[in-house]
Amino acid sequence: MYQVIKYPAFVLILLMSIDGGSSQLLEGLYCGKQNCYDVLSVNRDSTRSEISKAYRQLAKKFHPDVHHNIDAKREAEIKFKEIATAYEILRDDESRTDYDYMLDNPQEYYAHYYRYYRRRVSPKVDVRLVLVVTISVISIIQYYSAWQRYESAIKYFLTVPKYRLKAAEIVQSRQGKDLTKKSKGKLSKAEQKEENEKLIRQIIEENMDIKGAYAKPEIKNILWIQLLMSPYTITMYFVWYFRWIFNFTIMKKPYGDEEKLYLIRKHLGMGQNQFNAVEEETKNEYLELELWIKTNFIKWKKEKEEEMKLNLAENPRYKQIRRYMRNHEPRRMTFDD
Repeated sequence: MYQVIKYPAFVLILLMSIDGGSSQLLEGLYCGKQNCYDVLSVNRDSTRSEISKAYRQLAKKFHPDVHHNIDAKREAEIKFKEIATAYEILRDDESRTDYDYMLDNPQEYYAHYYRYYRRRVSPKVDVRLVLVVTISVISIIQYYSAWQRYESAIKYFLTVPKYRLKAAEIVQSRQGKDLTKKSKGKLSKAEQKEENEKLIRQIIEENMDIKGAYAKPEIKNILWIQLLMSPYTITMYFVWYFRWIFNFTIMKKPYGDEEKLYLIRKHLGMGQNQFNAVEEETKNEYLELELWIKTNFIKWKKEKEEEMKLNLAENPRYKQIRRYMRNHEPRRMTFDD
């Protein structure tokens, strides 16, 4: 009597899938139940050139356009798809390696599916190329935006009368005659006006110290250059940091104006570009008040907040807003309700 061993259904399915007869091939993967090497009439030792040569010969033989009979054409289409699929798998070294691994390790059923679909689903574009393109686009937009802000600042100064008059005086002193009489006999009125605007703009660009976000853009500030210079920037930061610790923490040296302004900027919570836009008179006032000392800064900040509240309280517009909010408070009940 033989003992009958009963296996669960999922175990039988798994064993059948792993065994797959003696073909060692899985349905739905690569060439299906056919061997890709047999489809192209090559073997596993064949080189890439031999595989390409075999594909061209078979493709020429089974190309659908070669056959005119409907049935023969239909069979040729099926055969041609099989040949193309096999060639697509075997011409790529990585795909061929995965396929050979499946032939040598048929028991790793789920691993084969993972390898196959990972390669099909994974992006074909090199990630490095995507990064390069992305950084380049950001850098171009960054540089263009900086120029747009700078142009808007210059156009604003051109509309301010005191700056225009001052620029006109400088141009007049350089030329020794009035702008409107410059080359009067050679230029039309429109051309004279255009020339005058160019000169005034040039003077404003030379004399106006525009800082902060509206400063004239520089190549070194774009993302690409910042990334290339990042090793140097990081190194200089650590050098500066250790020098600061050594000079002012260990050696107890007094702060210079540069160090004082750095501490004031940190207390104010400003970025470097924002602080650069602060007028020199204001910076000197900060130094006179010794705002680099934390206690002095806290006291000064409270005084500024109280002063701002007082100014708002005395502002007629602010009083009107407070009166409106008080009279229209959501929880206030009136007879109109």
